[in-house]
Amino acid sequence: MVVLFRSIMTIAADSGMLMVNDAASCLPCTPDEQKRVVQELTQFAESNLKEGNTYFLISNGWFAQWQNYVGQDATSYGANEHLNEPKNSNIISSEVKERPGPIDNLDLLLHGNDCKGNDPELLRTLEEGRDYVLVPQGVWEKLFDCQGVDNKQFSVEVYPLCLKLTDSRDNSQSILKFSKKASIRELYEKVCMVRGIEKEKARIWDYFNKQKYLVLAISDRTLEESNLQMDQDILLEVQVDGFWPPGFGTDSSGNELALVPLEPSRSSVTIAGGPTLSNGYSTSYNSGVYHGSSVSSSFTDLEDRYSSFSSASKGDRGGLAGLQNLGNTCFMNSAIQCLVHTPPLVEYFLQDFTDEINKQNPLGMHGELALAFGELLRKLWSSGRTPVAPRQFKGKLARFAPQFSGYNQHDSQELLAFLLDGLHEDLNRVKQKPYIEAKDANGRPHEEVAEECWKNHKARNDSLIVDVCQGQYKSTLVCPVCNKISITFDPFMYLSIPLPSTITRTMTVTVFYGDGSGLPMPFTVTVLKHGCCRDLCQALGTACCLRNDESLLLAEVYEHRIYRYFENPLEPLTSIKDDEHIIAYRLLRKRLGLTRLEIIHCCQERCIIDSLKGSEKKLFGTPLVTYVGDEALTGSAINIAIRRVLSPLQRKTYVPLTNVQNAEESGSCSEVDRLTSNCSTQMDHTSSLEDHTGLGEVSSIELTFQISVADDRGLNCKPLEKDSCIKPGQFLRILLDWTEKDYEEYDASYLKDLPEVCKPAITVKKTRQEAISLFSCLEAFLKEEPLGPDDMWYCPSCKEHRQATKKLDLWRLPDILVFHLKRFSYSRYLKNKLDTFVNFPIHNLDLGKYVKSNNAAPRSQVYELYAIINHYGGLGGGHYSAHAKLIDENRWYHFDDSHVSPVGENEIKTSAAYVLFYQRSKADPKLVSGESSQGPVVS
Repeated sequence: MVVLFRSIMTIAADSGMLMVNDAASCLPCTPDEQKRVVQELTQFAESNLKEGNTYFLISNGWFAQWQNYVGQDATSYGANEHLNEPKNSNIISSEVKERPGPIDNLDLLLHGNDCKGNDPELLRTLEEGRDYVLVPQGVWEKLFDCQGVDNKQFSVEVYPLCLKLTDSRDNSQSILKFSKKASIRELYEKVCMVRGIEKEKARIWDYFNKQKYLVLAISDRTLEESNLQMDQDILLEVQVDGFWPPGFGTDSSGNELALVPLEPSRSSVTIAGGPTLSNGYSTSYNSGVYHGSSVSSSFTDLEDRYSSFSSASKGDRGGLAGLQNLGNTCFMNSAIQCLVHTPPLVEYFLQDFTDEINKQNPLGMHGELALAFGELLRKLWSSGRTPVAPRQFKGKLARFAPQFSGYNQHDSQELLAFLLDGLHEDLNRVKQKPYIEAKDANGRPHEEVAEECWKNHKARNDSLIVDVCQGQYKSTLVCPVCNKISITFDPFMYLSIPLPSTITRTMTVTVFYGDGSGLPMPFTVTVLKHGCCRDLCQALGTACCLRNDESLLLAEVYEHRIYRYFENPLEPLTSIKDDEHIIAYRLLRKRLGLTRLEIIHCCQERCIIDSLKGSEKKLFGTPLVTYVGDEALTGSAINIAIRRVLSPLQRKTYVPLTNVQNAEESGSCSEVDRLTSNCSTQMDHTSSLEDHTGLGEVSSIELTFQISVADDRGLNCKPLEKDSCIKPGQFLRILLDWTEKDYEEYDASYLKDLPEVCKPAITVKKTRQEAISLFSCLEAFLKEEPLGPDDMWYCPSCKEHRQATKKLDLWRLPDILVFHLKRFSYSRYLKNKLDTFVNFPIHNLDLGKYVKSNNAAPRSQVYELYAIINHYGGLGGGHYSAHAKLIDENRWYHFDDSHVSPVGENEIKTSAAYVLFYQRSKADPKLVSGESSQGPVVS
């Protein structure tokens, strides 16, 4: 349930009603109240933002003012996934800002301040996050409790049903708004009141598409049940001297009908509709309503004009009728066209299937959905190419699936999934589902367990949909702690396969050598989005040629300090944001048990970065990490460790200036050459000094750096002398103070300018050369990957929820195989669509190598494409259409709502392909000409 406020206005979307409450401002006044409400807001947002709760709409404009008033950071409300919160931000500001007025949602309403009366209407282009925010009921109650005033409530529609009334006497038009739950009787009462006529002398027609469909008889039947659509026309006729306007016949029920001649379109461009735009979008795309053009004037609504099982033979069926757009119903039309061109469904629904309707199934729709779909399919396959308006079918759909009610755009694949599942339950041959207890595999062969699971599934689910559309896959889960393996065999209706770019992530990490054996270098690797740090380390190890005696230590650098170490190999990579700086230290495994030495760099005024509290020093560069011996540590030993880890940064031409100046003054060029050449061996000497020098000898070495010991936060520094002893421990942080001499000897530029994990690049339009294949998508779907943090598996051995790894394998394939390309990704605040071109085979899709069952060999695993659902445009204003093949004609057609036109086979492959429909081929793939099925197809 969603609720909207306007001073304060509440809308319950599921009931279609609105409550307007007179209320004063509810804002807290004192800083303590501000802090309390902010804390409670966050607490309620985290605990109540879940399915099944009531949510409240508040205008984003007003909510931003409220956040500014109470000092709440915009990213601190709720779970903002795509914004990175600052690591040291204050949520509450002590500054008292101007207090906003009462909650006001006028900017969410059509006509805004000009909205008059008690009939407000929401804008139809609202988007969460941009125009409004959702808050749970508890949050609203906390705000509402601050008011303490009486409320006055009344109700109207959120999106009332708008009907266009035409008066046949003078052709005048007016718009009337009703609740969808209003009755036909109420419709008559309002129309007669507006027109000032007696109800007994009025007759109202369902005037859909400006064609007389049927007379709306006065009854308690609701407008929704009468299949009246948003913005459709109704016609008023008035009896004069006891006579109705002449020229009408009657249908079988006694209702008068307009005698409208039906003529198929003679357009050379399309077969069943009007002109099609050059970009493939229908003329009905923008409006969703047809306005009596010369072409559409011949349309008529054929819904309910046929008996449920009118005669339709294979010889006179066409399959080339379009579906009229009832208002943003292209998502439904495209899915229906693909289903009604699925050969097994066509054969089934053109016959009498009433004996298989299951009206007792509590999971079904009492057979009504199957009957409505069957009736619609028979209309589309009857002779003639006049578009059909699927109003009755949409009414049934909205009744059993309220999520598809109204006139908003929806996901075509979600509708397809509902239809397949609903048809299955309505046609389930099992009247009483038996209880079957699942058995453990207990070491039995996979083939035996899989066959047992399939028989158990069929014992409860037996229908045409199961026969032709359902397959079986093998799921393997492995516990990361105890290595417990769980194998199950589950049915599937379709395969939702990801585009590789949606499940992988590119990460750039700079690798530093902990033993000073090489220069730091950034590496860019590709890992699973929901992988863990172990996966990142493995990818980095391969990229940087990590030796067997080395390991990687991951860390995040923030403001020239190490903000955190990633020492848990199972920590999810989702905790690493794209704008963070991640480094990896190459360390010898044999030294991991020694004291970890963390070196932070600072200087005077040479690098103005970020001040270090308690000191005038400035931090710069990237911290370095190495390990030092387990004996008592001295300043000299730490000095040697620093020289060793800095040795790759040493300038090869470095010579102490004092020595060079003395040599130049003496005029000895050979001395200068000698000093310069000695520098080439200095790095090797320093690298091995600590390993080959005794403790007493180390203590006698002079310090070459100004170093201090710091606490865990890098503060409270204490200078370290050469003979100072430090008790060994697990961790030691020191501060290295760079002098002018150090800058001359070492190149500090290698410590600066760390790359971000992922730097956004300029978006480049994808070309067909950058395409990916359907096979790579399928392999990404079947690839082993860890479960997400929100999808933990309960390990029966550990008795704990674990982030197990999951591997899917295809075991049994159906005759009709549906691929859903996951182009859309959703989060609470972010929506995205990928327009990547996926190259899919039209002929000879051979999936034999992906099927792991030994019993699957006798059946053909080769498939032929016969239908496609396409999605054009973005998420907000996209459009769906379909490509379907008439098997008997071996010819492809483009179904764009009511427009149907032939299309070449070489034109159906586009980046708009969203859902692919394949049928198992019965022919030997070697004898079928076409594309190769053994890999990606290049076109």
